Amino acid sequence: MNDETPTSPDDKPRRTAIVAEDESLIRMDIVETLTEAGYEVIAAVGDGESAVAKTRELRPDVVVMDVKMPQVDGVTAAERIGEESLAPVVMLTAFSQAELVERARDAGAMAYVVKPFTPADLLPAVEIAISRYAQITQLESEIQDLGERFETRKRVDRAKGLLQTNMGLSEPEAFRWIQKTSMDRRLTMREVADAVVDQLGGGQGKD
Repeated sequence: MNDETPTSPDDKPRRTAIVAEDESLIRMDIVETLTEAGYEVIAAVGDGESAVAKTRELRPDVVVMDVKMPQVDGVTAAERIGEESLAPVVMLTAFSQAELVERARDAGAMAYVVKPFTPADLLPAVEIAISRYAQITQLESEIQDLGERFETRKRVDRAKGLLQTNMGLSEPEAFRWIQKTSMDRRLTMREVADAVVDQLGGGQGKD
């Protein structure tokens, strides 16, 4: 037990998580890490099929999932979870699986962690995944067309990166800046992102 700085229930709402990892010791370690950080682990499973089913059923705030799993691998499971907009996914991968990281990102994984990892590696990735997923959900509420959603996401990501580099903002701050500018000027977030890229990125926003 961590008796140094337990998370107070008054600090923030208790987030829920599902863990999908076929190696039981690693699975238990992830569950313990998340629990000590204040998450409620509502399911822990050992294969991709169960991960998708439990995510569908329980709608957690985040899914932490290994790339390599029986029945359905983690990338395919992440694709299904992403297609149904069920939850953000953090992928666990090994150093030798670089190509799978690309596939996982294309499948919609919000963050990834390379094994072996520590709580200091895992917990920030989980927070990033939840934050990015909230941003994407906000974006997609503006846009119905799937192709437009993907293009808008790419442009907003590029604009966020430029704001982070040029204005010293964190990723959530950069997104909030785009969101607020969009509301204040009655523009879509895609229009704001294009303007940011035109100004800060040498006009490369519409390639």
